[in-house]
Amino acid sequence: MGETGRHKWFSFHHHRSASATSMPQHNPGETPTEFLCPITGFLMSDPVVVASGQTFERISVQVCRNLGFAPKVHDGSQPDLSTVIPNLAMKSTILSWCNRKKVEHPRPPDYAYVEGVVRTRMDKEPGTRNRVARSEILPPVAENSPSDYDSVMGAIRARSRNSISSSTSLPLHHHRPSSEVFTGTENSNRIQSSFSTSDYSSFPPMSEEEEEIFNKLKSAITVDHEQGLILLRKTTRTSESSRISLCTERILSLLRSLIVSRYNIVQTNAAASLVNLSLEKPNKLKIVRSGFVPLLIDVLKSGSTEAQEHVIGALFSLAVEEENKMVIGVLGAVEPLLHALRSSESERARQDAALALYHLSLIPNNRTRLVRAGAVPMMLSMVRSGESASRILLLLCNLAACSEGKGAMLDGNAVAILVGKLREGGADSEAARENCVGALLTLSVGNMRFRGLASEAGAEEILTDIVESESGSERLKEKAGKILQAMRGGEREFGEGAEAREWNRMLEASGLSRSQFQGGQKEGFAYSSQF
Repeated sequence: MGETGRHKWFSFHHHRSASATSMPQHNPGETPTEFLCPITGFLMSDPVVVASGQTFERISVQVCRNLGFAPKVHDGSQPDLSTVIPNLAMKSTILSWCNRKKVEHPRPPDYAYVEGVVRTRMDKEPGTRNRVARSEILPPVAENSPSDYDSVMGAIRARSRNSISSSTSLPLHHHRPSSEVFTGTENSNRIQSSFSTSDYSSFPPMSEEEEEIFNKLKSAITVDHEQGLILLRKTTRTSESSRISLCTERILSLLRSLIVSRYNIVQTNAAASLVNLSLEKPNKLKIVRSGFVPLLIDVLKSGSTEAQEHVIGALFSLAVEEENKMVIGVLGAVEPLLHALRSSESERARQDAALALYHLSLIPNNRTRLVRAGAVPMMLSMVRSGESASRILLLLCNLAACSEGKGAMLDGNAVAILVGKLREGGADSEAARENCVGALLTLSVGNMRFRGLASEAGAEEILTDIVESESGSERLKEKAGKILQAMRGGEREFGEGAEAREWNRMLEASGLSRSQFQGGQKEGFAYSSQF
């Protein structure tokens, strides 16, 4: 404290813990691959999700960031380590597996050991473009020196602009001082800077089509960006082969900068182009692993209205891919999508937000995120006010399938609201009517509390009318009949696996199969449009 002449270096290193170990405490041959850190091969003690969607041990990410290195993972891609979010679902799963197998809970690996592993990989990958140049190493800062602090912060910002992970921009919500004049070249300079740090010499040669678009996108002139994005958008609107061939690391690298441009027309066309690229199944995982999800969320929160509409479509398209569902949820897309579902002025944006949330809620962890984000009261309010579209009701069916969602729905008077909509005829389409009854059926499974609430709401009368009606589908009547059985104490007739069977029937209420929702088929609830 008193040695003011002594310099300090910014350091992010962890000290070695007495409990840390440099050796794995498990049998690698018996451990599921997804539980192992791709860098160390150890069972993960503190798994984190990075911006590109992969999961690593936290210390492994820390070492790589300190060394300015991003190792290639098993699929040949390089992860974006700019964002780190705890993967609580993976940690819980690993601990449950350890308890079940009577395996010692994993402990953090030794920092020095991990650093040795990473340095070995650096020697094996000498051409890696993410090494930190000597000019990017932060200078020492003298204690209690404001001027040195300012210079170091300037160096941090400069390094961020030049790093591969931050080629993605200044955030849209960054406020520019009113006295500063926007010259129109900042985004262009960021693109050139980010591209100059990338070495694409090992990539396949460009086609004429890609080269024309690429040259415009990497230009220092904003008009070229507009023209290049319009060409990319037009080319990928209808051509599947072009969507595949143009979804390259070169194009995606430039789109990352352009999608957060402060020029509305640039941002909008970049977002629309990304939607088109995301329509092809092989591209979905590639786009997420290129680090787009945090950028899309940023635009969804503070971008232009039209760009937000396209971004919602992109998140919907990407969420169809099974491997992307957890990543998109973990990186924070649930709350802004809920806001768009409630508040967007665009009908298409609201529909795509509902479908994005539907796909995300097909996995249990995202259902919990939705419930904790207040989705249940919001959607029940929408149903009560007449916004009882089939997709909102189908989403409620998803949430009713988890214990937290079921509890929130019962606490939120969902039974009375749904029965009331059936009585009023508020569910104005056959699919919506079936989903309304389907939500009641899901709430009834294994829940004694439901019987009292349903009786109080007068559900027996309206359900009996549905069963005895000459109109309506057989599926609708069957569901209504099963709810009546549950209310009358015949729930045992459902048998083991009843909830899963009813879940499949609910998916079919709109004429859809589970594979259409989970496998990314362009049928049923198709993407709203290509842009």
